[in-house]
Amino acid sequence: MPERRLPRIALIATGGTIAGAQTETSGSGYKSGALSVDTLLEAIPSLASLAQIQAEQLVNVGSQNMTYAVWHALARRVDELLRSDAVDGVVITHGTDTLEETAYFLSLVLPHAKPVVLVGAMRPATAISADGPRNIHSAVAVAASAQAKDRGPLVVMNDEVHYARHVQKMACGGVDAFDSPNAGRAGVVRGNRVTFYGQSGIASAAAAKVFPLDQLPATVWPRVDIAYACADMDGVLIDFMASQAQGIVLAGVGDGNATDAAVDALMNAARNGVAVVRSTRCGSGSVGRNIEVDDDHGGFIAAYELNPQKARVLLTLALMSRRDRADIQALFDRY
Repeated sequence: MPERRLPRIALIATGGTIAGAQTETSGSGYKSGALSVDTLLEAIPSLASLAQIQAEQLVNVGSQNMTYAVWHALARRVDELLRSDAVDGVVITHGTDTLEETAYFLSLVLPHAKPVVLVGAMRPATAISADGPRNIHSAVAVAASAQAKDRGPLVVMNDEVHYARHVQKMACGGVDAFDSPNAGRAGVVRGNRVTFYGQSGIASAAAAKVFPLDQLPATVWPRVDIAYACADMDGVLIDFMASQAQGIVLAGVGDGNATDAAVDALMNAARNGVAVVRSTRCGSGSVGRNIEVDDDHGGFIAAYELNPQKARVLLTLALMSRRDRADIQALFDRY
């Protein structure tokens, strides 16, 4: 009987806590992106039973310093790998701070059936009970699973699998920091066994070629800022944003709302051609159109389930092709 061929998984490292090293043995401080991908893999000999791994270091930064230029390079490299018959799936190690944004961006531009799995860690590699090795093992197991195909980019953390559109970092500490509050987790990993809940075939802007990767500029992208609503908010910050940006996302209170003064400033921005999206600073829920705020009158776009940081990603891509307000709303309705 012929020996079973192990899946061929490309692993791209970008840094983050998963590659972090403590700066002192008695404290909790650490430096993100201190270790190379080869050093990370040396700590996980169990991967040899899961897949054939080819690893490369794209960048080595804390994900708070993630940039559009890195996103562009990452997307192009993943696209190149997935087009090769020698690669069955891709795993990306990434800092947790902006992991959900990178995952969502990739879900909008990569039109591939092969699995793409992003993974991070909440403890640095040198910490006692570091979660990185286990998370990487789980991510490779998911990328090697036939069930992971046609689901778009996935996030694996703490033995759980999440869809890029729904996953959020819900806590600043603890290994259980990630959740999908509106939709629930996509599946779980137990050792080498991967179990998904529900069917694949998630609606994908990438599969529909809404945002072709080859049309994305390498560096200069539309400027979209986030305005965080709070008590006694005036319109000064929004007015300044409107003078600089092509788009503004409101991280609103409750159902994407804000003070009268802030809403008036947003309406003025919309009248002057700035695309304005209403999202919520709450951890979950859906911001619908024309409920508390008259979106038709204000010229606003409703984000529905997208949190402010993901709404910013979608709006940025939408503005690249100069879609009108109705077209942008249709994107938020679907993706």
